[in-house]
Amino acid sequence: MNKHSHPNEAAALESAAPLIVPQDPIWRAVRDDALAAVDRDPATAPMFDTLVLKHARLEDAVIAVLCSRLADAFWADQALCKLLHEVLETSPDVFEHLAADMQAVFDRDPACHRYVEPLVYFKGFQALQAHRFSHALWQAGRQDMALYLQSRISAVFQVDINPATQIGGGIFFDHATGIVIGETAVIDDNVSIMQNVTLGGTGKEGGDRHPKVRCGVLVGSGAKVLGNIELGQGSRVAASSVVLDPVPPRATVAGIPAKIVSIAEPLGPDCMPSLNMDQTVPHERDHERHVDSGSGI
Repeated sequence: MNKHSHPNEAAALESAAPLIVPQDPIWRAVRDDALAAVDRDPATAPMFDTLVLKHARLEDAVIAVLCSRLADAFWADQALCKLLHEVLETSPDVFEHLAADMQAVFDRDPACHRYVEPLVYFKGFQALQAHRFSHALWQAGRQDMALYLQSRISAVFQVDINPATQIGGGIFFDHATGIVIGETAVIDDNVSIMQNVTLGGTGKEGGDRHPKVRCGVLVGSGAKVLGNIELGQGSRVAASSVVLDPVPPRATVAGIPAKIVSIAEPLGPDCMPSLNMDQTVPHERDHERHVDSGSGI
């Protein structure tokens, strides 16, 4: 499936709402990708049949993939699939953002060329969908089952997200290894997070102690954001930065501790960092206001 087959997701940011993408076209694209892959390499037929082609819905295929990855000695594949289907029946909003999450990967990851790839191969997408199940279990009062599923997600995908964490739609975890997100963190819609990112507490307090990440934010690889602080809409955290103070909307911060290096002029939703995935630290640009490197946040 060609990357230009679907409209750009940028317009979704205009109202800070998650991208609403019909699931059926994406599911058809996933199936077409799987059939083409089997045609190219018949050795892949058992895998694609089990994970994709035997299923009637994208939701069922996602559950099949998660069970193939997360099953263990205590929860065999079939038992885990039964559990996840039960969760889906009682909490149908588990997959409220499924299509938007898959579209986010397809649109933002230059290494993603087919819709089937996030579903079958990309652990960031898989870990996010698994978290949505652990969050539903947590919300339903099934804390032990939620924590057990979280522990499996952490062990298998190296992505550690507390089951209580609230995460919006259109989310992209790129590479995903080493992502840690704390209990009271909130991630709004259309956010991109690179590998080895921590959204953590300061270690000094309980209660509401984790970051709030607003719409359109890009958090660069290796960044640490600590405490109950806000990353404003459309802001960007440079790679390996340590952020200890709130970040204004449209600001780029960098360094240890992070300081504002620029603030972009409001040009429209298509310039949101989470969509263009530009991790470079700006200096002087026509559409940005440079901030003296000595200034704080």
